[in-house]
Amino acid sequence: MSEFGKGCHLHLIDGSAFIFRAYHALPPLTRKSDGLPIGAVSGFCNMLQKYVEDNAGPDAPTHVAVIFDKGSHTFRNDMYDLYKANREAMPEDLRPQMPLTREATKAFNIACKELEGYEADDIIATLAVQAREAGGRVTIVSSDKDLMQLVGGGVEMLDAMKNKRIDRDGVIEKFGVGPERVVDVQALAGDSVDNVPGAPGIGIKTAALLINEYGDLESLLDRAEEIKQPKRRQTLVENRDQIELSKRLVQLDEQTPLDFTLADLEVKDPDPETLLGFLAEMEFRTLTKRIADKLGAEAPVIADAPAPVVEEAEVEAVPFDASKYECVRDAVALQKWIDQAYERGWIAVDTETTGLNEMIVDLVGISLCIEPGEACYIPLIHRESASDDLFGSDALAEGQMPVDEALTMLKPMFEDPSILKIGQNMKYDAKIFARYGVNVAPIDDTMLMSYAMHGGEHGHGMDTLSERYLSHTPIPIKPLLGSGKSAITFDKVPIDEATAYAAEDADITLRLWKLFKPQLHQVQVTTVYETLERPLVPVLAEMEMHGIKVDRDVLSRMSNAFAQKMAGLEAEIHELAGENFNVGSPAQLGEILFDKMGLEGGKKGKTGKYSTGADILEDLATEHELPRRVLDWRQLSKLKSTYTDALQTHINPDTGRVHTSYSITGANTGRLASTDPNLQNIPVRTEEGRRIREAFIAEPGNVLVSLDYSQIELRILAHIADITALKQAFSDGLDIHAMTASEMFDVPLDEMTPDIRRQAKAINFGVIYGISGFGLARNLRIPRAEAQGFIDRYFERFPGIRQYMDDTIAFAKEHGYVQTLFGRKIHTPEITAKGPHAGFSRRAAINAPIQGTAADVIRRAMVRMPDAINGLPAKMLLQVHDELLFEVAENSVDDLVAAARDVMEGASDPAVKLAVKLDVDAGQGANWAEAH
Repeated sequence: MSEFGKGCHLHLIDGSAFIFRAYHALPPLTRKSDGLPIGAVSGFCNMLQKYVEDNAGPDAPTHVAVIFDKGSHTFRNDMYDLYKANREAMPEDLRPQMPLTREATKAFNIACKELEGYEADDIIATLAVQAREAGGRVTIVSSDKDLMQLVGGGVEMLDAMKNKRIDRDGVIEKFGVGPERVVDVQALAGDSVDNVPGAPGIGIKTAALLINEYGDLESLLDRAEEIKQPKRRQTLVENRDQIELSKRLVQLDEQTPLDFTLADLEVKDPDPETLLGFLAEMEFRTLTKRIADKLGAEAPVIADAPAPVVEEAEVEAVPFDASKYECVRDAVALQKWIDQAYERGWIAVDTETTGLNEMIVDLVGISLCIEPGEACYIPLIHRESASDDLFGSDALAEGQMPVDEALTMLKPMFEDPSILKIGQNMKYDAKIFARYGVNVAPIDDTMLMSYAMHGGEHGHGMDTLSERYLSHTPIPIKPLLGSGKSAITFDKVPIDEATAYAAEDADITLRLWKLFKPQLHQVQVTTVYETLERPLVPVLAEMEMHGIKVDRDVLSRMSNAFAQKMAGLEAEIHELAGENFNVGSPAQLGEILFDKMGLEGGKKGKTGKYSTGADILEDLATEHELPRRVLDWRQLSKLKSTYTDALQTHINPDTGRVHTSYSITGANTGRLASTDPNLQNIPVRTEEGRRIREAFIAEPGNVLVSLDYSQIELRILAHIADITALKQAFSDGLDIHAMTASEMFDVPLDEMTPDIRRQAKAINFGVIYGISGFGLARNLRIPRAEAQGFIDRYFERFPGIRQYMDDTIAFAKEHGYVQTLFGRKIHTPEITAKGPHAGFSRRAAINAPIQGTAADVIRRAMVRMPDAINGLPAKMLLQVHDELLFEVAENSVDDLVAAARDVMEGASDPAVKLAVKLDVDAGQGANWAEAH
C-alpha cells in the first residue's frame, strides 16, 4: 500500500446523495424471490458502475471512498436539539436498502466509510483537508451546498448528475461569496432543510451583501449597530446568539477522529466473484451480465430468471455505438434498408418532428433499425444554420431526401402486411404518417408491451425502459434543442447530431422489442397485449385525428359570463371579509380567514403561510359563508381558465375541431387518459360544468350520440364479490341506489327520498374506492361517527364486499399484483408499505380489479366498434371513462345506437361471462350536453 502524497488524486463520493437520487429517480422494484425492496440498490449500483466507467481514463483517481451517514444523531443534535427536526422520516421501503448500499460499495471493492456521531460531510471535510495538506488533489462527488466551504486549494466538487465541476467561481455563483465565507452566509441565511435557524428574514443574497461589506460574520455582528436599515439592524442585534449557533451548526468538523488513513482508500480492482455474486443475489440480471462481460468473467445463473432466448443474448452482446449509425441521403441507400426489412420481416421505425402536436407538426426525419446496432436516419427537412443570418434561414441543408421521394419508397413497406413495424408509442408515429397518406400496419409497440407486463411497477417511456432493461442512458434531447427562448425545433438540429440521436431511438426500440416479445408469453399477458393494447392503437389514432367540432362563440360567451359571475362573487367575498383583497391569493385568503376572522383550523406550511386548499375550505364552509363563496369563485375560475378560455386555443385552424390525445398507458388500471386538452375531466356535477359540453357540437346534418355504461363498476363488483342482493337487483332492473338505501336505512322503496338515495349513492361508490369514515363525512357533510356507522352497516348488509377486500389485499401481498377478469396484471409494489401511504396502496389494490375490468370492457368495445359501425355515416369521437361519444347523420341514429349498444353490452363475452348483464344508456342531441 503506497502512501498518499503529491500526485495523488482522491475522489470522495457522497453516498447519501447517490442513494436518494437512485431512490427518487427510479420506480419501486422488489426482488422476485422474496419481495425485498431493491429499487434504490439497483439505481445505486448502476450509478457506481457508471462512475467507475467514467473515471477510468488518464485522470482516474488514485484513491476513492464512498462516505455515508451513520445514524441520525450527531454532535450537532447535542448542540441544538432541533437540528434536522423537521426532516421527514425515511420511507419504509428505503430503510432495508440502506445496509445493502454499503454491501454494494464493498462488492465493488471501493472503500466504504461512516462514523457514529458524525455526518458524512464531516468525514469528507477531514479527508479533504488531510489530502490537501499532503499535496494531493481532491474531487468531492456531490452537489451538496454544505460541502462548498471546502472548495479551493486543490479541492473541487463534481455534480455527477449534471457532469458539472464546481470550483471557486461556481461557489461564488451559488453563494455570492468565496468558499472561505460560505459558512458566514449560511449562518445568516439559515437552512430550512436542516432546521438551522439563521437570522429571521435574511436570505442568501442579503447575507452575501452583508458579508462582502463587513468582511466576515464576526465583524458584521460586532458592528451591527452601524447598519442603516432599522429592521435588519434589529434582527442582527437581537438574534446574535442564534446566528452564532447557526455558524457552529453549518461549520464542518475538519478534525473528525478517523480510524483509517488516506492510504487505506487506494483504488482497487473489484473481485469478479464477489461483485458478480452480490449482483446475482440482488437478481440484477442485466447489470450482472453487463459487468461480467466487462470483467471477462462468466455471469452467474440467477434463480427464477426467464428462460433464455436468442434475442436477449443478441441485445446484450452488441454495444451502443452512435458512430456506426448511417445517415441515408439518397434512394440507393434507402433501398438497401427496405430490402433488409423484407429479408427479416420486421423493422423498427421512429419519427422526428418539429413538435409534439401530431396534427400540426412537420415530419423532419425517419429512423429505422433492423438489428441491434444496425440503424439509420433519413433526414428530410433539416434547415441550414441561421447563426450568420440576421433574418433566419429556411433553406434546406444539403444531403437530404425529398419528403415525397422517401415516403413513396417507404409506403409499400409500411403498408405491407408481411412486414411488422415496431415502434415505441406507435400511435404518435402512425398519426404522423397518416397525415402524409401512409397507413402503417401491422404494428408492435414496446411501450404497450411494457405496460401489459409491468403496469403499476414503473413508467413506460423509452428512457425509463432503456435504463432499466438495457442499462443504457439514451442521448438526451434537451442539449440538442435547448430550452426557454433559445430553444429550437428538431429541423434546426445539425444532421450529424440528429442521426446519432434519432437512429439510437430506433435501435433502443428494436432491442426492447427483442427482449419483451418472448416475455409476454412467459408472464402470461399475451392475450392482454394482443386483444386490449395493440389493436387499440389504430382505433384511437383515427378518433384523435377526426376530433370533435367546438363552437368558439359559445365558449367565448361562457368565458364572459363566468367572468361577470366571478366579479359578483368577488364583491360578495370582499363584503363578507370587510375589505378588498386578492381572492386568488392563498396567502391573503389565509390571513383573512384565520388572522382577521379568527376561524379555527388554520395551519401554516413550511413557507409560514396558511394552507387554504379545497379540503380546508370545505370544512370551513360548514361554518361560514365566505369560504363557501371562495369555493364557488375557484370553481368558476377553473372552468374559465381550464376550459372556456383554454379550449379556444386548442381548436385546430384547419379542421375547426379539437383533437385530444389519449394515453393508453396513462393509468395503472387500464383507463385511458385524455391530454392536450383533457376532455375527460370536464365537470358534470355542476350546472356550469355541464354547460361547457354545450360547446361541443355536431356538423350540420349530424347529431351527437352518447352511449354510457350504467353503473358498470357496481355490476362488476356484484360479480367479483358474488353479492346476491346486488346481482338480483340488477337482474330485476331496480334502481340500485334506491335499493341500497332501502337495505341500509330500512326505508321502503315507495317512501324513498332524493336525500336518502343520494347518501346511498355516495356509500355505494365510496365503498368501492375504500372511502374512510372521514372521507364520507366530508362528502355528505355529516358527522364522522354517523358516516362510519353507514359504512359499518353497509358491510354488515353486504358481507361479500368485506370478504372481497380482504381476499384482494391478501392476494396482492402474496403475488405483488392484482388482476382484472381479463387477465390484466396491475402490480402493487407498495402493498406492504407502512405509514400514511399504506392506506392508499390498499385502497388502490382493492379498486384496481373493478376499475381495471371496467376499463378492459370498454377497450374491447372500442376495438370491435369500427367493424360494427362500418358502412354507417358515423364516427366514434370520444371516450370518457364509461361513455363513448359518436357523430352520426341524423337519419342513421337508430342504426348506430343498435349497432354500438350490441357491441358494448356484449363486450365481456366470450372472454368473460359476467353474472350481471351490462346495460348501456343512449342519448342524442345537437351538442354533447343534450346527448349525455
